[in-house]
Amino acid sequence: MQMRTTIYVDGLNLYYGCVKNTPCKWLDLKALFSQILKDQNRITRIKYFTAMVKPVPGNEKAPQRQQFYLRALQKHIPEISIHYGHFTLHKVAMAQVASPHRTVKVWRAEEKGSDVNLAVHLLNDAWLDAYDCAVIVSNDSDMVESLKMVRERFPQKVVGLITPGGTTSAQLKKYAQFVRKIRKSLLRKSQMPDNIPGTTIRKPDEWS
Repeated sequence: MQMRTTIYVDGLNLYYGCVKNTPCKWLDLKALFSQILKDQNRITRIKYFTAMVKPVPGNEKAPQRQQFYLRALQKHIPEISIHYGHFTLHKVAMAQVASPHRTVKVWRAEEKGSDVNLAVHLLNDAWLDAYDCAVIVSNDSDMVESLKMVRERFPQKVVGLITPGGTTSAQLKKYAQFVRKIRKSLLRKSQMPDNIPGTTIRKPDEWS
């Protein structure tokens, strides 16, 4: 029996967990998750939670590349919707490892709102009976309470977890009925066309 499946993607957790240091940044999310999940999972929605990055010295074009990618996702994957938190970027003084009594000023970027937005959508969609199976793509233990509530209040629904890399949070595993990891070989197999058909959107040269 097929299950209506909604996938909730913590975009920055996915990026920093398994995509950042690879040549696979032009990632086709639907193709990736279709390979990870079973045939019974009919993907009806992919909700992608992120924040618009800010330019920093040495990486001034990051916002432009991100915008190209988000536009490509929206044109290439009809099932996707994008939901925004926000970034804060400020200078902070940090202690040096070798000389803790000395400090150095660094840029600190902090993403706000995406984890809360994801949790709210996960719960609200359960109340609306918008899915039979919810799959969370994150390794952020802040998601634990929302997973727990869905499992307790909607026992007929299946909750799965796809982790982007590293050791899977034991707290998240406790409330997930299945856990899958993203293998690098799947990233290579799950790339969008360099030029998105029917548009002028193309993969940034830096990602080629």
